Amino acid sequence: MNPQPIAVYVHIPFCTIKCGYCDFNAYAGMDNLKDAYAQALLTEAAAAAPLLAGRTIASIGFGGGTPGEMAPHHIAQLLTHLRQIAPIAPDAEITLEVNPGTTTEAHLHALRQAGVTRLSIGAQSFHTTELTFLDRIHSPQATAATLRTARIAGFHSINLDLIYGLPGQPLADWLTSLKTAIDLAPDHISCYALTIEEGTTLARRIQRGETPPPDPDLAADMYEAATDLLAHAGFQQYELSNWAKPGHQSRHNRTYWTDGDYLALGAGAHGYLHGERYENVAHPKAYIEAVRARANRTPRPALARITTPPLAAQLADWLALRLRLLEGFHPSEFQRRWRLPLARTVGPVLQECQALGLLHTAPTVRLTRPGRLLHGEIAARLLAHLQRTMPPAPTPIRPTS
Repeated sequence: MNPQPIAVYVHIPFCTIKCGYCDFNAYAGMDNLKDAYAQALLTEAAAAAPLLAGRTIASIGFGGGTPGEMAPHHIAQLLTHLRQIAPIAPDAEITLEVNPGTTTEAHLHALRQAGVTRLSIGAQSFHTTELTFLDRIHSPQATAATLRTARIAGFHSINLDLIYGLPGQPLADWLTSLKTAIDLAPDHISCYALTIEEGTTLARRIQRGETPPPDPDLAADMYEAATDLLAHAGFQQYELSNWAKPGHQSRHNRTYWTDGDYLALGAGAHGYLHGERYENVAHPKAYIEAVRARANRTPRPALARITTPPLAAQLADWLALRLRLLEGFHPSEFQRRWRLPLARTVGPVLQECQALGLLHTAPTVRLTRPGRLLHGEIAARLLAHLQRTMPPAPTPIRPTS
């Protein structure tokens, strides 16, 4: 029997500047911790060896923060270390995020040499004023230069991240950014609506009236325009926020959307194994100290909390994540995973959403084009229904395949 595949997520919390809209576990001004942090990752990975027993690593994703701010030799050391702990599939997707402007040609060559196969570039916008608003320190020209340099370094799968729905952002400016991104010929484009996260600098600026809130109707128009423009340019939309040229879908992220197991490494990293969700301690210093103190006693030395959510939440999470994929899912997949009939479990909500033109329910359950704009509302209805009808106590249901 072939070893079961698993994904590995590695969190790198360091940034040059913490952007005002960001609520990720990211920190600026902690470069002095990088060497100790890299060592802690090696130690945590070694401790996690029992969790990887009998598994093949199918993908590795470096997120943050800005993983590109770590020295390539640290990335190389961790990848080498992981290969010694568990087999990595020959065609494994290994993705790392970089920021334009702070990534040199030598750095990109070293990352490719280390084994990174896929690069994600945080472009966000191709307008200087928008980049300034977002606290980004690169220029539009730097994004173009980074992508060209990445091609020279040997990267054959490159993603560009873009953000739309900024306060006061005209539709025309969004389309200009999108067209500029398309002209650079990446293999994948991710488009994310700006969300105002509580506790961020941007949220406080909006609360004080210094910045207007985003216009959700205009953001919806931007999303619809992106859907048409990217399709015309040969990108296939396969997930709510992601478009790819053939053969370039993100396999690592697909693990998240399809209920796959993933191991978490690093400060504040979230993992999912056998139906349990867990997360590590968040602050880099606390993470380093926890790993040093507990690595010989437990396979998860930096663990902050671990939960098996109530059955209603498990079902709602599964449905919400599967509906992010445009392909949706077949009712038999739900039956196999949960040993429950889909129609009896959430049939009334599915029928209601179908009547509103938001869902197709046969042969697969999937969002209609209008439904893509209301995914959050559909997910909320599913959760509310399940909370009314499912047992409240935690019920661990293990994957059956």
